[in-house]
Amino acid sequence: MAAYKPVVVQACPKLGERITQDTLYWRGYKTPVQIKEFGAVNKIDFSPVPPYNYAVTASSRIHIYGRYSQEPIKTFSRFRDAAYCATYREDGRLLAAGSEEGSVRLFDISGKAPLRQFEGHAKPVHVVGFLSDKYRIFSGGDDYSSNLWDIPSSTEIVSYSEHTDYVRCGCASKVNADVFITGSYDHTVKLFDARTKSSVMTIEHGHPVESVLLFPSGGLLVSAGGRYVKVWDVLKGGQLLVSLKNHHKTVTCLCLNSSGQRLLSGSLDRHVKIYSTTSYKVVHSFNYATSILSLALSPEDETIVVGMTNGVLNVKHRKPEEKNEKSQKKRQPAYRTYVKGRSYMPKQEDFCVSKPVKRVLRKYDKLLRSFQSSKALDAVLEPPIMLHTPEVTVAVMQELHRRGTLRSALAGRDEKQVNLLLTFVARRVIEPRFTPVLVTVADMITDIYQPVVGQSAVVDKQFLKLKEAIGKEIDYQEELLEVLGMMDTLFATFTKKRDTCLEENKSNGLTEIIETNRNY
Repeated sequence: MAAYKPVVVQACPKLGERITQDTLYWRGYKTPVQIKEFGAVNKIDFSPVPPYNYAVTASSRIHIYGRYSQEPIKTFSRFRDAAYCATYREDGRLLAAGSEEGSVRLFDISGKAPLRQFEGHAKPVHVVGFLSDKYRIFSGGDDYSSNLWDIPSSTEIVSYSEHTDYVRCGCASKVNADVFITGSYDHTVKLFDARTKSSVMTIEHGHPVESVLLFPSGGLLVSAGGRYVKVWDVLKGGQLLVSLKNHHKTVTCLCLNSSGQRLLSGSLDRHVKIYSTTSYKVVHSFNYATSILSLALSPEDETIVVGMTNGVLNVKHRKPEEKNEKSQKKRQPAYRTYVKGRSYMPKQEDFCVSKPVKRVLRKYDKLLRSFQSSKALDAVLEPPIMLHTPEVTVAVMQELHRRGTLRSALAGRDEKQVNLLLTFVARRVIEPRFTPVLVTVADMITDIYQPVVGQSAVVDKQFLKLKEAIGKEIDYQEELLEVLGMMDTLFATFTKKRDTCLEENKSNGLTEIIETNRNY
């Protein structure tokens, strides 16, 4: 008796994922660590100096975490209500934060009680930051104002009331100690100079501005609002350079890597997109469990911290490169040993001993070998196989049809099994690689279960879906045939014109030759 041959599943080519240097780099982070906070994380800020601790603002507390700690090493909780936007100074020794009460508080990292408290806003303060001279603080609040404060004297230097809606984001220039920028829900971004009494530049973003970011050079400004991330040239008076629309929901936060060559944006659509700052194309993306409110990257790009709406802090650490090199060195000898002798070609005098290979049959192959057609079809109609490997289901149906047992395998099924069959056929019959087999299956199902049509609402619904799918596919095919006819007409016209031009050129060439001969 001949040995059983397993069912041949048709292999279809798959588009491989494009692996780039950015893909390898951004995949080089460990499995994330999840830390639960008391509320939505509205701000994450890394200390600019080693050991690069980071401040997390959530609910009415500010937690300071170490690089690898999962518990806060310090907590500032002297807030009556919510705290906002805790930001480090350039030397990492002071921390400023806004609050729901409308005050701005300044903390010493080594202490607990606030060093200074600045009163002047009438509503909650959502934006706080240090100017690059380290002695002044700017703030923005829900009272539409942007204020500048002097740290040594605890006084207000100047107040700007040019926005017409909540001021929710801001940043300071690292090049000029007098320049800072604020973004508002009035769709504008304003650039202020502390030496003037009004803003020096206004940029219209077009959507409520959630985040602004200034490049280290001070020449380019990035604003985020709505689904858009826009890049502006400040030196050219706020000229729009590029508008990016890669998110499906509101973009809430922006971040640059240490070299300034990659721009990161977080959104409520649960994705972090990474752009190249030369081409402004997405080079990589991260997917998270819930909507993202805040994002920060450590000064050495060693840690990515993402804050989400459900109060979860997601921390990813970069894998050490030295360990990767050692592991590669260990793998190389084992791989060479495994491949050794594979390419050896036997000579004429060699005696080849073939080692019998034991074949492990799939469940449907075992059932087909024992001629259990109906059970073999049931085995490939299981949801994991139907959804992820439909080619296996179709291959078994084709084998049953070849044997002449497909009709008997399809017959005698209850309402649930017929519903499963029709669902699969209606979904996959329009795929060109499955159409020849599934059209035959659909015909057989229709013939077998035609007498019971009208007895089950579920089965009737699936028959209607199958009819609708086939009808749409026929319409598409007719439209494609019309397009092909148009294209054939165009190609025929081009061919005729080309032939006519060639004949004219030939005739012109002959007349020129005759005229030259006459002249001679």
